[in-house]
Amino acid sequence: MSLLVLPLQRLFAWKIRGVRWVEIIGVLLVAAMIFSVYVAKAAAARTGSDIADLERQIAENGRRVRLLRAEAARLERPVRLEALSRDAGLVPVDVHRLATEDRLPTLAPRPEPAPAPAPTPAPAVAEPEAPVAAEAAPATDEAAR
Repeated sequence: MSLLVLPLQRLFAWKIRGVRWVEIIGVLLVAAMIFSVYVAKAAAARTGSDIADLERQIAENGRRVRLLRAEAARLERPVRLEALSRDAGLVPVDVHRLATEDRLPTLAPRPEPAPAPAPTPAPAVAEPEAPVAAEAAPATDEAAR
């Protein structure tokens, strides 16, 4: 056991310019922890501001939805629609113009017969071209002799 304890004591007693190296590592670890806490706190603040922005947008969209619903209710009022239809010349259907089941076939428009398609001419088959005959050379007096 003394073989293991002696090197550890020597390791912890090692000094750099009068300061033990274990203390230097400890200070560096504490500084790293402080920096990581600062970074985490900044990220949490950023996330908190994002959440506040989203909540503000949700509230604004809720107000817009309420305004749109109120506008739709105003535009769909029966009194307003009736006045608009009268201005356009529309009137309710007369009760005497209603059709019964028996009259439905007479009210349906008769289907028009479909026009017969015009006959299309068959495509002309191209005839193969005849090979071009070589022009005969004019006869010379020597060839005729």
